[in-house]
Amino acid sequence: MAHDVDPFGRTPANQPPPLTGHNTVDGDAALLSAIRAQGGAAAGRIIDSLQELGQRAGSAEAREHGMLANRHEPVLRPVDRYGARLDEVDFHPSWHWMMRQGIGFGLAGAPWVSADPLPHLRRAAAYIAWSAIEPGHGCPMTMTYAAVPALRADPRLADQLTPGLASTTYDFGLRPLAHKRGLLAGMGMTEKQGGSDVRTNVTVALPGADGSYRLTGHKWFTSAPMNDLFLVLAQAPGGLTCFVVPRVLPDGTRNGLHIVRLKDKLGNRSNASSELEFVDTFASRLGDEGAGVRTIIEMVAATRLDCVLGSASLMRRSVAEAVWHAQHRSAFGGVLADKPAMRNVLADLAVESEAGAALGLRLARAADAPDDPGERALRRIGLPLAKFWVCKRTPAHVAEALEVLGGNGYVEESGLPLLFRESPLNSVWEGSGNVNALDVLRVLQRQPEGVDAWRDEVEAAGSADLHDGVVEVLKTIANLADPQSAEYVARWLAARMAVLLQASLLIRQSPQEVADAFLVSRVLGQHAGVFGTLPAGLDTAAIVRRAAPYRE
Repeated sequence: MAHDVDPFGRTPANQPPPLTGHNTVDGDAALLSAIRAQGGAAAGRIIDSLQELGQRAGSAEAREHGMLANRHEPVLRPVDRYGARLDEVDFHPSWHWMMRQGIGFGLAGAPWVSADPLPHLRRAAAYIAWSAIEPGHGCPMTMTYAAVPALRADPRLADQLTPGLASTTYDFGLRPLAHKRGLLAGMGMTEKQGGSDVRTNVTVALPGADGSYRLTGHKWFTSAPMNDLFLVLAQAPGGLTCFVVPRVLPDGTRNGLHIVRLKDKLGNRSNASSELEFVDTFASRLGDEGAGVRTIIEMVAATRLDCVLGSASLMRRSVAEAVWHAQHRSAFGGVLADKPAMRNVLADLAVESEAGAALGLRLARAADAPDDPGERALRRIGLPLAKFWVCKRTPAHVAEALEVLGGNGYVEESGLPLLFRESPLNSVWEGSGNVNALDVLRVLQRQPEGVDAWRDEVEAAGSADLHDGVVEVLKTIANLADPQSAEYVARWLAARMAVLLQASLLIRQSPQEVADAFLVSRVLGQHAGVFGTLPAGLDTAAIVRRAAPYRE
């Protein structure tokens, strides 16, 4: 309950204590349910392995480092005192603390070389439990994780770079790749003139006699420019091609990669997002000339998974903060969380958040079965539809959670303003809503095994409540012959398919009160479109209790 007050106001009345000292794994019932559902016999081992991470993520120390890294923004040093190019970025010590922890917990490329059971599922759960302490530092870890499968297009480069990318050692600083104990990777796809239409890229790659290439051009968005290497797209003689660009050459000299500026962006302030210019930049070709999109698509798929996980993490943190506040705040004669209107809001937020985490972990489980055709097909269709839906639900979710805290949630010290500013990011990164909806459409039209995998997963719940929705989706898919009308309904299809998939997962792995609330509101339509409009008759009190962060 709220603190008592002394006559002099030295202990504020009716103010919740900070949400610290809890375990973001053990204290998250929804996350534990998802791990157990997807992990099977390995679930206990996965949960045990995440205890230290969860305890540290819920600590006051982690909360403070996240705040400091955003208060003290990275600083670009383009040249030294004599005017020689440096192209370096300085970060606050709190940034390095968070990176050291996250990489040490295996959130970069470690799953690709792990012998543990279900390493991608473990990482996904860890990402949800950890990244919301400060979402900016998740970006370089995500890109590093995602670079490893793309590098397999060239076994020589993969053998050379994967050990460093999979390292659990954070080794900051620009040095030759061979001299570092751990590597971080970035990605450069979009350019000023084209954005998501990467086939219009104008960066030129000229081949040399030794098999290397030289790049001339730019990249409009390249986060984490202090990373050790980047996968980029450029126009080679044979067409759009993927390249690996190191920051430092083997002899120790700097590659011709200039940081034009750091972006003044919405969202976190801790991560350095930049514009880059390539000036006679050394690059190694990855994959065949002309196969750039096909080569880098594995990196895109893995980053899309982290977009879903990152959004789920923001929602898990937001609902935890909201429930914690409402359970420790009194208003109008009683505890805020017990008020019917507030209980409806909190339960609605909890159900949305649990559905997002469930879908993210299900897709991570599919990544652990790359040789299973059904799991491959589910991952192929599930990633763009989950990216479309979960990431779009996050801004409204975080805004409503912030509103629960009222004025307290509107000040930076609460942590909610950072989460709110960050909440639209994942819907933009790795393809906006339309790009992902059209990708779903592409699967529906060209890969019928994707439709089969989706239907099988939804119908695995054995729920009659999902039947009409499945029939409606399949009828719509059967009428996609006209390209214009197909594109017009692409967003509806992506949204509806994602909701039905989430419903199936909640029916199978969550308590009945959670599944019932999701079904009646999201699937059967008894919802007014804003949070806090769940219909009567649901056990919202039990849903709120489940969403409360547990602290010993």
